[in-house]
Amino acid sequence: MKNKQTAKVPSSRLSRFSSVGGLASRLAGNVLIEGAKKLSQGQKPSLNELVMTPKNITHMADKLAELRGAAMKVGQMLSMDSGELLPKELSDILSRLRSDAKAMPHKQLVTLLKNSWGVEWLSPFAHFDLNPFAAASIGQVHLATLATGEKLAVKLQYPGIRNSIDSDIDNVAALLKLSNLIPSNVQFKQLLDEAKKQFHVEADYQNELSMLQRFQSLVSSNVISAEEFIVPAAYPMLCNQNILVMEFVDGQNIESIITLEQATRNRVATRLLTLFFKELFAFKLMQTDPNFANYQYQATSDKLVLLDFGATRVIPCTLSEQYKQLMAASIINDRKTMENAAQNIGFFQDAITAEQKSLVLDIFYLACEPLRFEGDFDFGDDRLAKRIKQAAMAMSMDRNEWHSPPADAIFIHRKLAGLYLLASQIGAKINVKQLFEAQLQATPITMNT
Repeated sequence: MKNKQTAKVPSSRLSRFSSVGGLASRLAGNVLIEGAKKLSQGQKPSLNELVMTPKNITHMADKLAELRGAAMKVGQMLSMDSGELLPKELSDILSRLRSDAKAMPHKQLVTLLKNSWGVEWLSPFAHFDLNPFAAASIGQVHLATLATGEKLAVKLQYPGIRNSIDSDIDNVAALLKLSNLIPSNVQFKQLLDEAKKQFHVEADYQNELSMLQRFQSLVSSNVISAEEFIVPAAYPMLCNQNILVMEFVDGQNIESIITLEQATRNRVATRLLTLFFKELFAFKLMQTDPNFANYQYQATSDKLVLLDFGATRVIPCTLSEQYKQLMAASIINDRKTMENAAQNIGFFQDAITAEQKSLVLDIFYLACEPLRFEGDFDFGDDRLAKRIKQAAMAMSMDRNEWHSPPADAIFIHRKLAGLYLLASQIGAKINVKQLFEAQLQATPITMNT
């Protein structure tokens, strides 16, 4: 993160509300100026045209990046989950938020360190780099070296983030609606409501510490996983509500392996999909954030580094079993068993027509296409992730046909979609059917009674 822009993080609710209010005023001012210009040229522009100018969109993205926290998360989420429905200009600008957070100024950073560790905060370290090597929506990460020589990754939460989650999301959602920046056919209210709960979990660094330790134990005790993955060790004595400290593990960005030989790309994608099946069916604990930054590849050891466990969710045993039945039934197109499993998962809680049920099952069947394919499924030549998304979005365009899935299902599907997308981007070829069948042998299906 050399030459990375810095900006003080507004820490109080009032300052964060004022920032959003200031953005709204600036957008309104730009609308008036642009409207007057168009009218003077004899044009009659729509409100959407006046709001959706490159200048306004850039202002919005810059302000969300400056606020960080849940405000920035909203932009990230809309970019990842609604990109196909958003205007291209808005989607392109919001996509910057997935990796373009501004870092804290040194003065604010040192104040945070003193408040968290005391005035002698530097004493355990031989070196502490005040310039972060990564910055995201909730916090930024610094490289430090203990007096004993161990290299650490120190994750610091931005001040005020935890207490501003609900108000941030409400304020930004209101701004987006008021500014007409989000098309009316994008149904994101429930997504934002669930996001509030999830962001509170992600902002709890003590919970993330617990999940990191649980995941490390699961991976290290599983022979196959231990040979293929690295989960950084935690340093609990240095952790608190605002700081998470773990072993620093070096690796390259997962997307960069596109330059490596086909066999390596296939192996990496196979391991990640195998891990997904283990998380869902064996571990019953899943890291659900599909962000590519959560994976790195270590060429020297041929291992994958797993990072960021803030979005880890416990998978209930009953939910795990129903997904196993749903996937197994989709392989043979057993629609009755698929429907029963989907019903038990919670997809058909509302009264819906047979036609609407069939649309949902069609999407499940499409998503399980790689499980039916004999041999290596070529994700590089197939736009499966996009086809699934388009089918889901087509259904959501009609409010009467949209029935919100349960929260756990939302995050499971996002994780699988993210893995499909990654496999597509690195051009991987995977025998998915073989992977799933191996998991069935390890954890056989328990039939419903």
